[in-house]
Amino acid sequence: MAKSKKIQKAVALGYDEQKGTAPQILAGGKGLIAETIIERAKEAGIHIEENPDLVELLAKVPVGEEIPPELYQTIAEVLAFVYSVNDRFKNKMKQE
Repeated sequence: MAKSKKIQKAVALGYDEQKGTAPQILAGGKGLIAETIIERAKEAGIHIEENPDLVELLAKVPVGEEIPPELYQTIAEVLAFVYSVNDRFKNKMKQE
């Protein structure tokens, strides 16, 4: 039996610290749309979190909507990780 290629899925989140609201879904899709989302994130230097279970949950949230409260903790952990990586990178660049 040939292995079927798994369809790629992606969801893009945005968070505006100034507004202080929950992160919201900026884009989402599968296949070519997912590939485009991932490629644009890479080009922009945006962190990509590979978590299929989280993508499945977030893909159910309509584009433009805030994430549901049940996902706040999980998304907060991802954002905290991203912010710490960004800070370390900025500090490393300042030292060079």
